[in-house]
Amino acid sequence: MATATTNTPKVVPAVIVGAGRVGRALQDLGNGSDFLVKRGESVPLDFSGPILVCTRNDDLDAVLQSTPQSRWTDLVFFQNGMLEPWFHSKGLGDAGQVLAYFAVSKLGEPPTDGKTDTDPEGLTAAYGKWASAVATRLHAGGLSCKVLEKEAFQKQMLEKLIWISAFMLVGARHPGATVGAVEKEFRSEVSSLIAELASAAAAEKGIVFEEAMEDRLCAYSRAVAHFPTAVKEFKWRNGWFYSLSEKAIAEGKPDPCPLHTAWLKELNVVQN
Repeated sequence: MATATTNTPKVVPAVIVGAGRVGRALQDLGNGSDFLVKRGESVPLDFSGPILVCTRNDDLDAVLQSTPQSRWTDLVFFQNGMLEPWFHSKGLGDAGQVLAYFAVSKLGEPPTDGKTDTDPEGLTAAYGKWASAVATRLHAGGLSCKVLEKEAFQKQMLEKLIWISAFMLVGARHPGATVGAVEKEFRSEVSSLIAELASAAAAEKGIVFEEAMEDRLCAYSRAVAHFPTAVKEFKWRNGWFYSLSEKAIAEGKPDPCPLHTAWLKELNVVQN
């Protein structure tokens, strides 16, 4: 009797940079052939395949320095925030990226997917040369991942940036507030901020967002309601919107994000 063969795509072995929660989780989704690069170690020259970068944003310069330049096109960045200015400054214009909407609460625990009532098929998305390989790895672990073209990916990236910038800033105004509390108790504040940041991002990038962004971002907040709030990694998150404000004011134009600027000053994140 013939046995049925399954056509499950193989997980491509990868170099994984960063041995924290996300890096270890990605390694657990592999087939045992991955190469884990810890802090201070270099990316090997002779290991083909994607290089999955799972470090903090502020470690990215060091990661690039420890990666042979011939391998830069294989880099896939899992960081939150606005990476485009950094990519351009390093000549990485078309770098691979993943918007990871899955969460790993503790080292060694399996990731939980960021599926919401408005996006039940999942929000995680990948772009670039190794996008399909990343999607296959995540699918193997039961996680969702869409492969997107550049423009669609950029819109999703900006939505995630708006989410983290808006919810963290509103939460910081209300000490101890979780993401869920912001969505439930301070909805009008976060709604106003989302609209303001979305308008500024759309004008800066010359794009039109899909309808009902606020509903999508609030649905995601309900899915990760326990997350704490704090304004962190300013340069990579709220700092991009503040740079749009600074640029407009320097040109004698009105601030496109007046509420955002006022609340950053209120919390002394930026100076008056």
